[in-house]
Amino acid sequence: MKHIAIGILGAATLGLVASAASAATLDDVKAKGFVQCGVSTGLAGFSAPDDKGDWQGLDADFCRAVAAAVFGDGTKVKFTPLSAKERFTALQSGEIDVLSRNTTWTINRDTALGLNFVGVTYYDGQGFMINAKKLPGVNSALQLSGAAVCVQSGTTTELNLADYFKTNKMEYSPVVFEQLSEVDAAYDAGRCDVYTTDQSGLYGIRLTLGSPADHVVLPEIISKEPLGPAVRQGDDQWYHIVKWTYFALLQAEELGITKANVEEMKASDNPEIKRVLGQEADTKIGTDLGVSNDWVVNIVKTVGNYGEMFERTVGSGSPLKIARGINALWTKGGLQYSPPIR
Repeated sequence: MKHIAIGILGAATLGLVASAASAATLDDVKAKGFVQCGVSTGLAGFSAPDDKGDWQGLDADFCRAVAAAVFGDGTKVKFTPLSAKERFTALQSGEIDVLSRNTTWTINRDTALGLNFVGVTYYDGQGFMINAKKLPGVNSALQLSGAAVCVQSGTTTELNLADYFKTNKMEYSPVVFEQLSEVDAAYDAGRCDVYTTDQSGLYGIRLTLGSPADHVVLPEIISKEPLGPAVRQGDDQWYHIVKWTYFALLQAEELGITKANVEEMKASDNPEIKRVLGQEADTKIGTDLGVSNDWVVNIVKTVGNYGEMFERTVGSGSPLKIARGINALWTKGGLQYSPPIR
């Protein structure tokens, strides 16, 4: 009986410790009054400061959505620009609360780095861009043997590049930089023949070059790059809040809930809409998560639904004009899909 009692006491103690640990990030965020979000050092469409210094883009807006879920106010967020090399250490050390920085979800990052990815906010793939005036006649990556290739260090891009050229028995000379701005400058100055990164990034980078029309993104996609936000492992409550923020954006789009009609939708007779917007009697749809029951309302009022966010930042309403493609909802032939919010 003594051993049983000790075992029960030990289990209870572990449970209390786990519970305290799981609430740590949310408590810290509430205490300081904002979400600290790690973003890129500047990637058009995803996270880049505008001429007023305000961060814009898909990843930046996701950070605002998390702030809206927690505080009911999407402005309660601060942005930390991070290089590819710095990003994981910043999250592991607690310098940031969420990493929302065009980061690829891989097994190594889930295990060796101790991260939890909350979902895929953008399904991407690695591509190549060339200056067509300097490389006339090149219309395929398979014609790039012997090229000097600009690439950012500390990324899956660098590894995929090596694999692709080795697989296709081609030679290349890597021109490697830590900062994205250094890669951009080197390519624009002609220090390399080719620029490789996620294809979505290439479209954004092309807009910043001295003569954008001279540059062509080649058709090959050489990898799967599921990009998404991540949090530290060991904090289930915070993981759930950030993960369900992502799902709420998708569910709102699927249900036709927009930034313009969300207040009107609160009076809907549709039981699923009432449930998602926290309008059911005696609901705990938000409080069980650790936020208010109108958390989805606050998210949509801040950034709109996922579709609105996509089109505004990287899609038809942006300079990038990227088609939804596989980032469309599952109901429209895409991969974006939310579990039920119930």
